Amino acid sequence: MEIPFSRWYSAIPHRRSRRRFSPKPIESRLLAHLNTVCMEFRPFPDARTVFVPEPPDDVFKGAVGPYGKVKGAHAFIAFIGDMDSSHVQEAVGYSGEGIILEATALNLATCWVGGFFKPNVAASLTGTTGNEMVLAVTPIGYANESQSIEERIMTGFGWTHRRKPMANLVSGFEEANTPEWIRVALEAARLAPSAVNRQPWRFQVEQDALTVSVNRLGREFNISKRLDCGIAMLHIEVAALNSGVHGNWDLLESPQVARFTTQ
Repeated sequence: MEIPFSRWYSAIPHRRSRRRFSPKPIESRLLAHLNTVCMEFRPFPDARTVFVPEPPDDVFKGAVGPYGKVKGAHAFIAFIGDMDSSHVQEAVGYSGEGIILEATALNLATCWVGGFFKPNVAASLTGTTGNEMVLAVTPIGYANESQSIEERIMTGFGWTHRRKPMANLVSGFEEANTPEWIRVALEAARLAPSAVNRQPWRFQVEQDALTVSVNRLGREFNISKRLDCGIAMLHIEVAALNSGVHGNWDLLESPQVARFTTQ
């Protein structure tokens, strides 16, 4: 499927990580729509998403992340990658974030969960095959009107939304000479979610291109930084398309991740 760039671009600033959900059930039409998007949005052959329309209690049972336990979700989505691929992490991040933004556009709440769930349980519910692995999941539902204590603490200290200054993330950026689409794409990438808000991406502005690299400093937290960079890649392309710029991704070797070059 083609990226619904206007819809997803509008969703970027509204996406928030939530782990507590309302008992309000998700309408069947929304469930069907999400399932269709999961099946049709598959930009990389080594990454896929599977929608599971049942409560993920067993997937998260006993698992506590930075926001606390996941409670009350009515469904979940698994982000699956073929571990034979050398670029599986960025492919899963890119593909999965598309689903996250679609759910956000539907006014549903989500939360990337990569280190505090049971992969074997998720795999049994999603039918992984061969060398596939569930690398991350998201609960799906309507968020509680009030945040949990953990969510209020994280938000209150700014840990979940604080972003590094652009100057710390970008090289080759010249205020007077940088095209508007790159400015917009960089800001969208800066808003991308990442594990414990570590923001491991770095960006190199080039002539008609933007390269994403991974910062190799800092802890991994059992979640690949390249997966986070894949999320930022999706934000870059969505913002570029919304600015009328089309391009292609070339996947690169570490520490670089990928280069977006305009057509």
